[in-house]
Amino acid sequence: MKKISIFIILIGLTLYSGCTKDFAELNTNPYQISDESLRQDNNHVGAFFPTMLNNIFGDQIEHNLCNESFTRQLGTPTPFTGGVNNTTYYIRWNSYWGRVYGSIFAPARQVLQIAEAENNEVFVAWAKLLRVLAASRLSAYHGPIIYSNYGSSDKTILYDSEETLYNTWFSELDEIVDALSRNVDYGGMAKFDDSFQGDVSAWIKLANSMRLQLAMRISKVSPALAKTQGEKAMAAAGGMITTTSDNFYIKNYDGFFRPARICFGWGDTRMSATMESVLGGYKDPRVSKYFDPATDNTLYPDHPDFPYKGVRNGATLVAKDDRLSYSTIATAFITWPARRCFSSSETYFLMAEAALRGWAGAGDAQANYENGVRESFAEWGAAGVDAYLQQDETFLPLDYDDPKASGDVNDFVSRIKVPVKWDEADDKEVKLEKIMTQKWIAAVHNSIEIWVDHRRTGYPKLPYNYQNDSNADWGVVAKDDFLRRMPFINGERSNNPGGVADATQKLGGPDEIGTHLWWDTGGPNF
Repeated sequence: MKKISIFIILIGLTLYSGCTKDFAELNTNPYQISDESLRQDNNHVGAFFPTMLNNIFGDQIEHNLCNESFTRQLGTPTPFTGGVNNTTYYIRWNSYWGRVYGSIFAPARQVLQIAEAENNEVFVAWAKLLRVLAASRLSAYHGPIIYSNYGSSDKTILYDSEETLYNTWFSELDEIVDALSRNVDYGGMAKFDDSFQGDVSAWIKLANSMRLQLAMRISKVSPALAKTQGEKAMAAAGGMITTTSDNFYIKNYDGFFRPARICFGWGDTRMSATMESVLGGYKDPRVSKYFDPATDNTLYPDHPDFPYKGVRNGATLVAKDDRLSYSTIATAFITWPARRCFSSSETYFLMAEAALRGWAGAGDAQANYENGVRESFAEWGAAGVDAYLQQDETFLPLDYDDPKASGDVNDFVSRIKVPVKWDEADDKEVKLEKIMTQKWIAAVHNSIEIWVDHRRTGYPKLPYNYQNDSNADWGVVAKDDFLRRMPFINGERSNNPGGVADATQKLGGPDEIGTHLWWDTGGPNF
């Protein structure tokens, strides 16, 4: 018996020693991706990018009921919270901050930790570029934001002033473009890049275009720096976004075009009254690409040949059903695959303004202005651009009448008196107004930058709110003025009061909706 037991043990040891060399292989899940495989495909660092890209744009309460209303691009038929809300200058929603920090800054930080440790400078540069893009859009809402101190565990986290932010962004764009230029043939981004399919040169063009955009923002408050950075962008070897094929689109990672869900799924957005006024008066062929006709043909007796109807922003509303028959966005947007974030038309409008400001390399203001319009028509597949560019004072924006309100409630007389046609004899202000009006038309569904433009230049001459519910809670906006910024969020006020107090000092005014941002000087444009 003892001999048999020893024999069994010996056999067992032999079998064990024979199989231990394959133990790791036998005990590895064949369906689990190994760390080595992840690194070979860049999944360990690239998988963060769809989340970041998906959150560059917000949703209903971040855009549709904020900047898209403030810029008079889209209007809501819905009297949210009793008809007193962001659109009437009483703040109910303020959430873009959380989206940017939670879904862009946080994953970007993880990418940077991994990519910097592996000396992967392309993914470092890509993450930093998206961080600059998101931060510059967030700062357009609030002014000072947390940037250089992001990730701090200090009890009080200090914000960067706007002046510091812009200097930091210009410096980071230098680093980003240099890194991407050294790796222009790199192919490791493609799997995660639905915008440019891994084309590094396209991201360089975006970075250069962003530099010009940020330079123009500060053209009044810091003209020397703006000129230096703007000229640098226009002279950059990598070029800028100047054709529709260069345009920067962000895929609808959620599986739907968010404005279409707001419009058709929830019935909460419609054509704005200002779009009706401008597109109707200019006989703009792009209208059918942007909007569908109203479903009630009694709504527009003042312009029966233009079957569109919009909702005034900041209107007095009673019931949502009253205006659901007004023009929706075009039904084509239901299946729209991506959202435009930077277009060639914007580049040309920026260059047109740069030419007015005498920046080297900007070219001719008229040529850039007309190219901006042409690029917008091309992007949307609209015909008739040559005739459109020749329209004189015969074609001007319409006055607006709201047929669902009694008397002159919600009505307005258009403040825009400039025609489409360029006139070299016009002074710079008139020329700038034309540039900004056309830039506004071209910016549908991407309105953060034209909100910046409107605040810093005063153009286009949009109608004021009919209903203005601003008060001491969030700050008072004069009846003949516009909301200037979004306040710092309540979470920061509660959890980082010292940071908010310091940020308010850097803001240069109270933490209110009527306080001008750094670049919004209120002074003359030239």
